Amino acid sequence: MENPITPKFDSNGLIPAVVQDSDTGNVLMVAWMNAQAFNLTMETRQVYFWSRSRQQLWKKGETSGNTLTLLEMWFDCDSDTVLFKVKPSGPVCHTGNPTCFFQRLL
Repeated sequence: MENPITPKFDSNGLIPAVVQDSDTGNVLMVAWMNAQAFNLTMETRQVYFWSRSRQQLWKKGETSGNTLTLLEMWFDCDSDTVLFKVKPSGPVCHTGNPTCFFQRLL
C-alpha cells in the first residue's frame, strides 16, 4: 500500500526527524533527513540521516554498530516533521548514553 502522506521538506531539502524508543517512549535523538535518507529509511527500515556538517548521507550506527530499526513512522499535522518509533540496537548518543537527551535543565 502506498503512503498517501508526502513529507514537506524545507527550502534546503531537509525535514527534522525525531527518534523515539518504541518500548520506553524516550526521545532518543533529533536529526535531519533529505529525500534520499527518507527513502532509504522507508525501503530498508534502517534509519538514515543527512549530516549538515559533513554534507553527506549517513546510516545511524554505520561506525558504532548501534543501528535504529524502524517500527513506526508518524508525521506531525503539517507533514513537516517526522517521528520515528524505533528499536535501537545499543546506545544512541555518541557519548555512549542511551539517549542524546540526558542533560536536564529544569
